[in-house]
Amino acid sequence: MEKQNMPMVPQNIILEGRKKLSVSGVEDIDSFDEHSAVIFTSLGLIEVKGSDIHMNKLNLESGEIVLEGAFDSVIYPDESGGKPKKKFLAKLLGGE
Repeated sequence: MEKQNMPMVPQNIILEGRKKLSVSGVEDIDSFDEHSAVIFTSLGLIEVKGSDIHMNKLNLESGEIVLEGAFDSVIYPDESGGKPKKKFLAKLLGGE
């Protein structure tokens, strides 16, 4: 499904006790490891930093991600909302 046909999902962030982070409006994941995640949302890039971060849920069709760990920061470093050159899953699988 092309992006132009997809309805824009509102972007919400819920941080519960600095241990559980739920984000809606997720369009793609650029990078992810136990110390950080770079997430593309309908309102632009979000960078999450912390320790022991793991992904409990990822559903790009509904635009949702749930992360758990010890979060230190959640920032919007880029207001342009640029898309990654290669999608996270394509990088992971070695494809284009």
